[in-house]
Amino acid sequence: MDLLQLMEERYFLRAYDARPVEEEKLQRVLEAGRIAPTAKNMQPWKVYVVEKEKDLALLRSLTPCAFDAPVVLMFCGIEAESAHSGFDGHSWDQMDTTIVMTHMMLEAQAQGLGTCIVGWFDSEAVQKAFQLPEEEHLWCLLPMGYPAADAKPGPQHDRRKEMSQLVTRL
Repeated sequence: MDLLQLMEERYFLRAYDARPVEEEKLQRVLEAGRIAPTAKNMQPWKVYVVEKEKDLALLRSLTPCAFDAPVVLMFCGIEAESAHSGFDGHSWDQMDTTIVMTHMMLEAQAQGLGTCIVGWFDSEAVQKAFQLPEEEHLWCLLPMGYPAADAKPGPQHDRRKEMSQLVTRL
């Protein structure tokens, strides 16, 4: 499949089938993140794979946005391990973590899996519940699994601004 077509067909999946994600597919998704580019290739990120039922139940108690997915990836950035701007000292850990997450999201789609980028959660509460290291900042969650039989894109999925509203050539 053409990459642009894959991107056009993917949507934020909010209804998952109970079928588990095969280990081979999960490993391909994780490898897509491992090879993702980061500033100065410093790789200032960590991903936690939540797949045990007790851990999924805990996460679901903290956010409604786990959507009963059989796997949820938790993406953390590590500022101390990140490249920083030489101009203002800005850390690139959030940007790098987002790039990694995007690579994983697209590989999941290529594997026939759906995902939903989630930012609707109390980062501190999730971090505390899962005893994540203090030096890691939890940026986003990525529920992942097979689409439920009745899954469909949200009503705003196909809405796009015109290119002229988004791009200015200088």
